[in-house]
Amino acid sequence: MQLIGLTGSIGSGKSTVAQRLRELGVRVLDADEYAREAASALRAEICQAFPEVCRDGEIDRAALGRRVFADPEARRRLEALIHPYVRRRMREETQKALSMGAKVVVHDIPLLFETGRQADFAGVLVVAAPTELRKARVMARSGLSEAEFEARDKSQMPQEEKVRRATWVIWNDADLATLQKRVDAWYKEVVG
Repeated sequence: MQLIGLTGSIGSGKSTVAQRLRELGVRVLDADEYAREAASALRAEICQAFPEVCRDGEIDRAALGRRVFADPEARRRLEALIHPYVRRRMREETQKALSMGAKVVVHDIPLLFETGRQADFAGVLVVAAPTELRKARVMARSGLSEAEFEARDKSQMPQEEKVRRATWVIWNDADLATLQKRVDAWYKEVVG
């Protein structure tokens, strides 16, 4: 089995690439999905660490996001709670995929390089797009302000560095059909 990392900066189209890979039959594990699962499972611990973002034992995800993207130390505290859970779940799901005969498993991890995970994979696929296009996408889909986009973008490794470290790069600077063709070509070359 080949284990491949997938990453990209906010708004790059990484989720769209992951979806296309699923359509092609690749088992894709989404770290964000497991992070949401972790937030629910670890709600008490998160509310204890960040009581200002909780009300009646429930996490206000928007408030938590504003808090951790404005304060690097707060982000590190949250990641120290969430990341071990996410890694455990991804290991479990990788083992399941292996037992079911998967020949390729892709780990979709937004902070792959930032968490030093690149050595865990046979290669890393980076999805990249021009900054202004990424900003427009994020603001349109999630309603984040320009300042909120910039805070989140700055909390990650610069896109140029991700591209430099990548094994493969798919540029998402055109329409959806072009992106899908690029993903299909990568799949044919790498997965066969």
